[in-house]
Amino acid sequence: MANIKSAKKRVLVSQKKAARNKAARSKVKTYIKKVDAAIASGDQEAAKAALIEATSVIDKATSKGIYHKNTSSRKVSRLAQAINKMA
Repeated sequence: MANIKSAKKRVLVSQKKAARNKAARSKVKTYIKKVDAAIASGDQEAAKAALIEATSVIDKATSKGIYHKNTSSRKVSRLAQAINKMA
């Protein structure tokens, strides 16, 4: 642990931010898994509904700076592409 007061604060702040980022990434992964599960079950309507929810969660994470915009765009694109292949 650091000795200087400002360094101690930076450690605490960075831990808090890391925890918040980790929670948001975990939430995104959960919603992606829901889309994948709907695709695996073969239910296209459920997959489309799950895609809308997942897109929203991914966009929120991107707006908070957790993901780069290209990363989020790639994630959404791959999910949409998988759903389109079902048809």
